[in-house]
Amino acid sequence: MAGSSSGLTEIIIGEAISVHRELGPGLLESAYETCLWSALTSRGLQVQRQFGLPIRFREVSLHTGYRVDLMVENLVIVELKTVAKIETVHMAQVVTYLRFSGCHVGLILNFNVHRMLDGIRRIVR
Repeated sequence: MAGSSSGLTEIIIGEAISVHRELGPGLLESAYETCLWSALTSRGLQVQRQFGLPIRFREVSLHTGYRVDLMVENLVIVELKTVAKIETVHMAQVVTYLRFSGCHVGLILNFNVHRMLDGIRRIVR
């Protein structure tokens, strides 16, 4: 629907800000995930929740339980957090998800912040 991953990230960030304004910080990740999923799908976007992501090792596909919080239009990986701060390990997690999914853009959205803009990290592979 949005045509490019850049346009999609703008929509996703805008909806994340709206969700955060309505709910504020302090809830579980799953609450924000459900609300963001609802906001994005109501805009006509294809959004998969808790998308199972197999990893490939040599010629074997391993279904090890890795789950992407949201995958939007098969283009953007969205990982939601409710943490004190985004750590290097969170960035590495999304980079790995991008590599195994074939997507080129990922967002980490940390809802445990006073201002949502302070909780957003965009990662490009």
